Order: sequence, then structure tokens, then C-alpha cells
Amino acid sequence: MIWAALAWSPLSCGNRPGSNRRPQPKRKPQDRYTVDSYRRAIQRACGKAFPPPESLSEAELKQWRKDHRWHPHQLRHNAGTKIRKELGLEAAQVWLGHSKADVTQIYAERNLELAQQIAARFG
Repeated sequence: MIWAALAWSPLSCGNRPGSNRRPQPKRKPQDRYTVDSYRRAIQRACGKAFPPPESLSEAELKQWRKDHRWHPHQLRHNAGTKIRKELGLEAAQVWLGHSKADVTQIYAERNLELAQQIAARFG
């Protein structure tokens, strides 16, 4: 049981909550994530969740990272596409906050299933 005694430090030896903080850090913690810090956090999580194989060249590694990572705007694109598919272009435009439908048409993907149904029905 000697190892159990070494597994913890008493509170008098610098083990109090908050005692491991720097007295004057260069950068203080913020109240919220910024756009960039949110994206970087996602990139780091993707890097830990999907570590690349070691046998890739530089070009292959770049392509592999592109295929195995995502960015926050993909959530917005996906939601815009889903709303457009279920409720129409105008609903997607309102939800995405676009003033013109032209922007929404670029942002939210077209419903290819609807085009297939039209082609099947009308030839």
C-alpha cells in the first residue's frame, strides 16, 4: 500500500484548487469562443479523433486532412439545404438571414431528388 500514499498530495503541498494558475498570464481567458477559436477547437478535435496514417506524402496528407475534417460553416450549409428541401427557398432565405434569394441559392444546395421526380413524372 505504499503506492497509495504516493498517489495524492496533501493540500498543504500546493494541491489546493486554483493553486496551479500563473500569477500574471500573457493572455487571460475570454468569456466566449470567437469564430476562429471555435474553428481551431474543431480542427484540433478532428486531428485527435482522426489521426492521419504515417505513410502519406505531403500532398496525400493534405488531401487526407481535407477529407477527414470539417468546419463550422458546414453546419450552416447543411441546415440551409435541409430547410430549403422541406420548406422552400424563401424559408431558407429567411432562416439564413439573406436579403436576396440569389445568395441562398448558392448557399443551400438544390434538391436533386425533386428534379428526379419531375423528370420521372413529366419525362
